[in-house]
Amino acid sequence: MAASGEEGCEHYRRGCLLRAPCCGKLYACRLCHDGAEGHRLDRFRVAEVQCARCRRLQKAQQSCEGCHSLFGEYYCGICHLFDRDKKQYHCAECGICRIGPKEDFFHCSKCNLCLSLSLRGKHKDIHTSRVGAHVLPCGHLLHRGYRCPLCMHSALDMTRYWRQLDDEVAQTPMPTEYQNMMVEILCNDCNARSTVQFHLLGMKCTNCESYNTARDGKCRLTLE
Repeated sequence: MAASGEEGCEHYRRGCLLRAPCCGKLYACRLCHDGAEGHRLDRFRVAEVQCARCRRLQKAQQSCEGCHSLFGEYYCGICHLFDRDKKQYHCAECGICRIGPKEDFFHCSKCNLCLSLSLRGKHKDIHTSRVGAHVLPCGHLLHRGYRCPLCMHSALDMTRYWRQLDDEVAQTPMPTEYQNMMVEILCNDCNARSTVQFHLLGMKCTNCESYNTARDGKCRLTLE
């Protein structure tokens, strides 16, 4: 069993452990489970949780039926996501939870993403645009303009946005055929090379934790 305590883990702040429907083990979150096991946890199938305070095993819900402690300020009964209140909301079209507030976003059926209302009718389909972009949880499309066109380093302090993108990547599962795919990347900020899991929203440097990275042109995607 993976210990979490009442504060959750490095990925989420929560007061419970998830009982994995695949192996029956208890973990703070699906990411902790996937990092320790040789298979993936389907968060939509989670049916039971264990209270981190009184250790009572019970059905997945927002508060403990024993000691009444709150498992998460935010709880989604579909994704079984427990976390601090970040104005999250569940988007039925995306099929997952997004960071809100909900009233500031709309779902674009072409991009299959939730975007800021300020972009309604003003953005290109990210799948056809010739300019590389990251869609951040705030709803803005970050094109290559956030980095110096000469040295390719980030032109601004992007730490806050990288952490927001951490949440978005964690809450956006890749299609099955890409879930075990690894890629070698080069970080434009620290020049380090690393091998990371491929993700369409961005790939984080393991050295400086920047998402200002690019695939190493000499390498190809390989399966784990």
